[in-house]
Order: sequence, then structure tokens, then C-alpha cells
Amino acid sequence: MSPPCLLHISSALHHVSSMSPSCLLCSPPPTCRDSSEGHIPAAGSDMSLYSFGLEPLSCHTWNKDRTQIAVSPNNNVVNIYEKKGKEWLKIHELTEHSGRVTGIDWAPESNRIVTCAADRNAYVWTLKDAVWKPTLVLVRINRAATCVKWSPLENKFALGSAARLISVCYFEKENDWWLSKHVKKAIRSTVMSLDWHPNNILLAAGSADFHCRVFSAYIKDIEDKPGPTAWGSKMPFGELLLEHKDCGGWVHGVAFSPGGEQLALVAHNSSVTVVDAAQGKAVTQLTTNRLPLLSVLFVSPTELVAAGHDCCPVQFSYSGPGALAFVKKLDIPKQTSRGGISAMQHFQNLDKRAGDEDSNEQGTLHQNSITQLCVFSGQRASVQQYSSVGLDGALVLWDFKVRLELTSLPVYKMVFITEHSVWFIYIYI
Repeated sequence: MSPPCLLHISSALHHVSSMSPSCLLCSPPPTCRDSSEGHIPAAGSDMSLYSFGLEPLSCHTWNKDRTQIAVSPNNNVVNIYEKKGKEWLKIHELTEHSGRVTGIDWAPESNRIVTCAADRNAYVWTLKDAVWKPTLVLVRINRAATCVKWSPLENKFALGSAARLISVCYFEKENDWWLSKHVKKAIRSTVMSLDWHPNNILLAAGSADFHCRVFSAYIKDIEDKPGPTAWGSKMPFGELLLEHKDCGGWVHGVAFSPGGEQLALVAHNSSVTVVDAAQGKAVTQLTTNRLPLLSVLFVSPTELVAAGHDCCPVQFSYSGPGALAFVKKLDIPKQTSRGGISAMQHFQNLDKRAGDEDSNEQGTLHQNSITQLCVFSGQRASVQQYSSVGLDGALVLWDFKVRLELTSLPVYKMVFITEHSVWFIYIYI
């Protein structure tokens, strides 16, 4: 038997110190698993919900310190709200677009907002003298824009569109304007989702042709030549590094892992897929029995959260090729009051309505499809909170805390006998 590790001993002593002697005397041997075995993050009970009205929310983004949020109520306007106590107060309204806004992203360091819409335009917004001023971007598309995303270094952004191409836009200082270069290779339908690799070069795109692709978005005019990655070594602009053809439906969401070696995607056939570049681009797909998921993000190197038409986030775990598993739903069902209903009334309701409740409400915090998930606090490798918006006009902040997973592990047992009690200490190995 191997010797006990210090982490397990300290965990045991902390467990003992938090319990009374009587509890220790009658409690069964506690078992837990530490960080070397893998923590199971869990949704906290203190989630906060706020409604912005009856209009559906199509997209949202946060400023750097999370005191302001930009949302679009499914029209041509972007509203910026600021947290005042427990309320969100509207402080700005961005109205330059003439079509429905389809994407928003807020660069945390440069404090610039980029928006795109069905009017085939994109704007970069800069705050000057307490007023957001737009700059038109030359995206050069003839169909609606569908999504937009700043790169990690904020020196460029990617814009997807129904024109079957991706516009990678960057600022040209000489002419003082935003230019774009097009990625067209192999894309046969609308680009529906985008995500940047942490190296600021690679770009993942999901599209309506049931394909997920990874391209190089290297622009030599503004950045140094990139080094090789697990996805490939040759990276001229537009180079196709991955083309996964068997996604099973429209690819609604894509997300790189914190290290950039895995790519997760969710498709319209209710599947979740992980492509692992560190394992020879091995593909692991899990088809769920739920409604299609629309958004996905990594909350740790091995844990994913996705949400969509089921109105609640769900957690998945990935530990290697062939090891993608559903963990649990992260929502807390709404508790409805029965108002002192009697047993007779309960069974009468069962007989009349085939149920004991007469309500059209969903048993979830969101009452309609969740359209987007965003990181609210924490780093990409250890997300502490994330946010969701939905077609019900609601914003929900979700806690994602670490708890110890109960499991069966061998222990060392020490017994201390005092005058009035017997103490048991279990040391995990």
C-alpha cells in the first residue's frame, strides 16, 4: 500500500476539524477525491436571473470588469446596461444598423465593441466623451452577417456570413480604416459559429453545410510568423487545417479548449463532438436525446457546458478519445407552491388534468431557448461563473463551483480514545 499523500492528510484533518466528536463517532468513513483525480464542478444554488423585457435576446457580451452588458433584443439595436445595485439600467443605445443584429463582441483590453447584422455591415464602436461612435468596416459581403468574434490579442476579428465566407478584419493605420481578407476555401453554406484558438492565429468555423473547419487566419502585415501547433505547421492565410464532415447537422456552436488542442462543437442533430488534435485529430461524438444545443464553451480543460432549445445548460466531460460523457443538467427546477393542497385535491387534479399542476411554465429558470453562453468570471481554464441569454428575454448568471466527488478509496484509519469520546481520523491514499 502506498504512503498517504499530504494533500489527503490535510483534507482529512480539515474534515475532522469541521465536525463535532459526536458526528465523528457515528459517521461512516468519508471518502473524497482530490484535484489529481479530477474535480466535478457543480452549478451553485445562488444563481441570479434578470429579465430585460418580453423581447427575445439574440446575443450578448460583457465589458472587462463585468459591470456593463451589451445585448440585442432581436432587432437592429444594441442596448448597453450598467449594474446599479440589483437593477440593470440602460445607459447607451447603439442604433447604426438597419437590419437585425446577429453578433456582438466586446474587447476587454481595448474597450471596443464590434457588431454585425443582417444588413451586411459590421461596425467597430469606440467610446469617446461618454458616447459610442461607430466606424464602418469594409467586410465586402453580399449576404447577411451571422456572427463576429474578436481575436485574443484584439488586433483583428472574424466575421461569419451567409455569403459562404469568413471576413478576417484588421485595422490599417496608414489609411485609418478597417480592412478585411476573405477565407473562402471549401465553405459551401452559411457560416453559423466562430471561435479563436488561444494562439490568435487559428480560427474554427461551423457552418450550415454540416461541416466544421479550422483555418489559419495569419495576417503577416500585423503579426509575427506563428510556430507549429498540433493542428498543423503550415499556416499561410486561409490554410485549411481541419475539415470534419460528419457533424450531423447545422453546426450552431464551436469552442476551443483552454489549451487549444481540443475543439468542441454542437450540431442540430442534438450531438456534441470533440476533435482532439493532440490525439491525431481523433473525433469523439455523443448524440444526446435532448433538443438541439445552440452554444458551447469549455469551463475547464476537461469539462464543457452547452445549452440550447432545452432551456437549461448541461454539462459534459471529455477525458480523451472515445470518452465524452453527459454529466448532468445544471439547472435548478423551479419550486412551485401548492398552496396547502389537500390529498383529495391532489388526486382530483390527477384525474382531471392527468397531472397535479395547471401551468404552462417550464420547470427551468429560462422559459425559452438559450441562445448564447458567455464566460462571466474566471479564466478559460477555470471558469467560475458563466452567463446565458434566451428567447424569453432573460439573463441568468450561473455559478460553476468545485466540489469533491465522493468515491471509494482506501484509507488509513487512526483512532484516538479520550476520557469522554472516541475519535476516528481517516487518511486518504
